[in-house]
Amino acid sequence: MNVSSLTEALVKASHDRAGPVHPGSAAGRVYAKLREQIISLDLPPDTVLSRASIAKENDVSQSPVREAIQELEKEGLVISYPQSKTLVTKIDVEHARETQFLRLGVELEVAKSLAAAGNPDALLPSYRILRMQKMAGEDRDIPEFTALDRLFHLSLFQAAGVPALWHLISGRSGHIDRLRRLNLPDPGKMTNVLKAHEGILEAISGGRLDDVEAQVRAHLSGTLASVGEIMNAHPEYFDEATG
Repeated sequence: MNVSSLTEALVKASHDRAGPVHPGSAAGRVYAKLREQIISLDLPPDTVLSRASIAKENDVSQSPVREAIQELEKEGLVISYPQSKTLVTKIDVEHARETQFLRLGVELEVAKSLAAAGNPDALLPSYRILRMQKMAGEDRDIPEFTALDRLFHLSLFQAAGVPALWHLISGRSGHIDRLRRLNLPDPGKMTNVLKAHEGILEAISGGRLDDVEAQVRAHLSGTLASVGEIMNAHPEYFDEATG
């Protein structure tokens, strides 16, 4: 199995139980596809979503499309105007900050519990994913790098025995994920991500709780620390009043 096919398989696994609609249903498939297109910025803010076109493209009726869009509205990723149109929303920085606050608290506890457990074998999947992510970084393959980034963090939650918590956080991370996607092509960003992942694993493996906390805090604060620069570089993704 090559890197791409392995990543596809892991991404599929990472979506299990992640969404509010059943992943095997028509609505679940449409929801997952649209959400990924929005987070990857293939569907940028202010894109008009045609329910008829989406139904035709996915070979489904408009009913599952309507259900998928309703779930995306709950996440604030789209907005529908009655008797008018549905648009992809702009990035909500405050929502991103709230999600990051939640994620930081949970991921710190996950990393600390792994460091205290002293079980290096539990980190083997994380190290394998990191090796693949380094390959994606060398190739400047941003979609692959992004998928592996999510899988790296999911693997830590799996190692700690709490993958459902990752799915809970991931389900409300659309705005912060779009911020990260804008930030990722910046010079040195992928290298910094890889160094941070390596530092987190080394700190956990060494059982260094203070270092674990420092590494996780520094890593998860990176994108929001640069939000001003990101907004200046990509103003079309944000409301003018956002900041």
